[in-house]
Amino acid sequence: MPAPAAGGDVPSLQAGRRSAPRLRISLPAQLIAVEKAHTCILLNLSRTGAQVAILDAIREGEGAILRCGVINHFVIVTRSEFGLNALMFDEPLSDAMVLETRRYHENFEERERRALLETARKWATGDTSDDRPI
Repeated sequence: MPAPAAGGDVPSLQAGRRSAPRLRISLPAQLIAVEKAHTCILLNLSRTGAQVAILDAIREGEGAILRCGVINHFVIVTRSEFGLNALMFDEPLSDAMVLETRRYHENFEERERRALLETARKWATGDTSDDRPI
């Protein structure tokens, strides 16, 4: 396991047989393939690839766009089994992008809670300023 970065702890990273250490996370994401946009969960991320949990089967070798937070990159499915898909980026992510995704993950739950409270407040007060015209 790599040594902690200066100024902070490194969340769970795995290296093993992979070409880059993985950041274990759990974030909603989208995998946009030729035939369909799939909702998925981003389970881990590195500069060179990612792993997503997805209900629909995606074929090995298929290309897609992975979207999650600041990530909007082309990937190739390298392994598909039991609802898990291993993805390889066509071009490695920058260290800054991986760190930004880490920060996004760390603050995700709080942002979602605030958004839910704001939606409930608007509903309770009858505030329809953000509603679409009928």
